[in-house]
Amino acid sequence: MTEQSRPAAQSSANPAFSDELARRALLAFLLTFILARTLVFLIMARRIPNLYLFMGATHVHHLNYGIFLLAAVGGYLLLGTPTGEAARGAAFAYGIAMALTFDEFGMWLHLGGSYWQRASVDAAVVVAGVLALLAYARSIRSFEARHVRAFLVLGVAVILFGVVLYSVSSYLGRLEGPRLRQLELESSP
Repeated sequence: MTEQSRPAAQSSANPAFSDELARRALLAFLLTFILARTLVFLIMARRIPNLYLFMGATHVHHLNYGIFLLAAVGGYLLLGTPTGEAARGAAFAYGIAMALTFDEFGMWLHLGGSYWQRASVDAAVVVAGVLALLAYARSIRSFEARHVRAFLVLGVAVILFGVVLYSVSSYLGRLEGPRLRQLELESSP
């Protein structure tokens, strides 16, 4: 089906449908990131059974699942050009894949190290922010004076929130970091 023959409501050229796809990807990203972090913490705390996949002595991290899922979704979007529910499902799968991959961003950035690297959370915040902008931001060309003022206020609020988040996470890292590293070491075979 060509772009011209797609119904307007389900076409990727339709901004409302594109916004919907971005919102689905954002929702899947946030839910998966929270679930992944929660499961890893519960496994390390030995509150649930070890669900990690091991190949011999090698722990297959969930970023690998994300990479394969990203490749599959990318191929499907490139070769299949889905519309409607198929596009919605692909957007949701894309969000899941992005969360699985960027949840361990620090590990693939530094080629190892602890799961609890700050770079992973920072990357997840950036990815979520970009998806949120794609999902909810108005076109810059349609900004009126009130939108510019609201954007500036929001920008200042985001910067202040970032400063507070950084200082709180640094404090929590110093406070809980050693305990989390110990849990991680104890949970590996």
